[in-house]
Amino acid sequence: MKTRNIAIIAHVDHGKTTLIDQLLKCSGIFRSNEDVNERVMDSNDIERERGITILAKTTSIHYQDYKINILDTPGHADFGGEVERIMNMVDGVLLLVDAFEGTMPQTRFVLKKALQANIKPIVVINKIDRPNINIQKTLDDVLSLFIELGAPDELLDFKVVYTSAVKGTSSLDPDIKTQKPGMDVLFQTIIKEIPEPRVIQNGPLQLQIALLDYNDFVGRIGIGTIHRGTIKVNDNVSVVRNDGTIKTFRVLKLFGFQGIKRVEIEQAHAGDIVAVAGLSDINVGETICDINNPEPLPKIKLDEPTLQMTFGVNSSPFSGRDGKLLTARKIEERLFREAQKDVALRVERVLNSESWIVSGRGELHLSILIENMRREGFELQVSKPRVIIKELDGVKCEPYEDLMIDVPNEFVGDVMTSIGSRQAELVNMDAQDATTRLDYIIPSRGLISFTNNFLTLTKGYGIISHTFREYRPYKKLELGERQLGVLVATETGVATPYAIEHVEERGTLFIEPGVDVYEGMIVGENRYDIDLAVNVVTKKNLTNVRSSTKDNTVVLKTPRKMSLEACLDYINLDELVEITPKTYRMRKLILNTSERKKFDAHQKRSEEE
Repeated sequence: MKTRNIAIIAHVDHGKTTLIDQLLKCSGIFRSNEDVNERVMDSNDIERERGITILAKTTSIHYQDYKINILDTPGHADFGGEVERIMNMVDGVLLLVDAFEGTMPQTRFVLKKALQANIKPIVVINKIDRPNINIQKTLDDVLSLFIELGAPDELLDFKVVYTSAVKGTSSLDPDIKTQKPGMDVLFQTIIKEIPEPRVIQNGPLQLQIALLDYNDFVGRIGIGTIHRGTIKVNDNVSVVRNDGTIKTFRVLKLFGFQGIKRVEIEQAHAGDIVAVAGLSDINVGETICDINNPEPLPKIKLDEPTLQMTFGVNSSPFSGRDGKLLTARKIEERLFREAQKDVALRVERVLNSESWIVSGRGELHLSILIENMRREGFELQVSKPRVIIKELDGVKCEPYEDLMIDVPNEFVGDVMTSIGSRQAELVNMDAQDATTRLDYIIPSRGLISFTNNFLTLTKGYGIISHTFREYRPYKKLELGERQLGVLVATETGVATPYAIEHVEERGTLFIEPGVDVYEGMIVGENRYDIDLAVNVVTKKNLTNVRSSTKDNTVVLKTPRKMSLEACLDYINLDELVEITPKTYRMRKLILNTSERKKFDAHQKRSEEE
């Protein structure tokens, strides 16, 4: 049986996972009476809830006389590490582009990775059933992107397939009337255009690890494409480490892919994508070789993390109320276990403390980890995200990002003013009838705390996306800090309607009556740029029977609901987010009101001096 290894790459929400759903259905992999969920490749609860792909996943489809291995990749820039590594596993990519949105920042990022690996692309224009689309403009944008990224001439003549993944139709013509049910057109194009795996069937084994997984029974699992030779269960093999050292181990288990399932197999050959268990500390980029011929493949270059946060043991007065996993030992075990399978994550224990520096690709990358831990029963506290500063050639440097904004024309002025104050450089502005697209280059620091402000400015109608560009010399500017102060509780207890009614005039509340609060907890946002200590647990003194029911007539404003990402965006450097299985709370680093005021006064004097 002939093999094709391909990846589907695209900007977030352009339809990769939905397209794979259709490919699986059209291949006949599911029984006629089988209940199949939408986005079947998104197996993680958070992936399903948010409609995003977090980890690259492999599926294997049999079509006619071909075995087509397809890797579904994340669209978010924060999980770009998954995309760049799988380029070593495939021989072609489907570049999926939304017919309405066109090319976006992550489209550029994933295509750049494919072109750098000299992998042949097929362009798939998806969602052609959307109204008000301009197919020709989308194609022109795609071609311009290929040229801008320096694609060789032979790759500029790319094949284009037009699809509606939601409806399960495809054609080679942009006219929607030519769309036919099924994905046969796409399958035939893959078979015709994508080359067979560039491998050597006979010879000493070579298998480079590109992805990692973890299993409690067998430990760390390495996933990759066999470049040469054959591998069998119980084989004694050697692995050439990234530092050049060589270690031998026995292949305990070997897994292949059948549809959406990972199945145990006895052996695999060159061109197959397999998962190997047997070495507990195997890493991405290392090459599994014949024991008598340890010949490594070229190293895989991995982009470094750009953002870090401090994770710590929950020290709030409510510690232990909700969670069962709250000790330093449990948290450390969980963090290092995550680092076992996510090579874009770095974990480092802070000396003489119960805290860890956790570095990742972005706020979403780290917040997904926090959310997973919360659901598993952990309690912890985390600091504000901060960018990782590097010294390159003796110069202090910080990360910069490409930022793309689509915004209704009525909000353009406010958005440009706001983003301009964050040291963003406008590189392109494209005004349409109803919306304007703004392209910027911005320090990563300038994006911290910006998303919430942006959504408020555009009343939720703006679209923002960004991806890492490069490191540039560090600028000594205050970026990423919240401009307004907060309302901080002075007492521990239960918030009352009477107290909240009197605090509302000071700003915007984050809590409602009946919520447990403690001293030092952030309960709202001040109207001014200073923090204000407030009492939200005061009860009205009752003097007679009638007044005892007066609280029932109090009409309060709806509090502002804050998501986890919103909380991480919102806090300043002297604040933390407390995470528990049931909730998350923002709090001051120093909880005691008088101690905090003394510390703030001391800091202010130091800055003035």
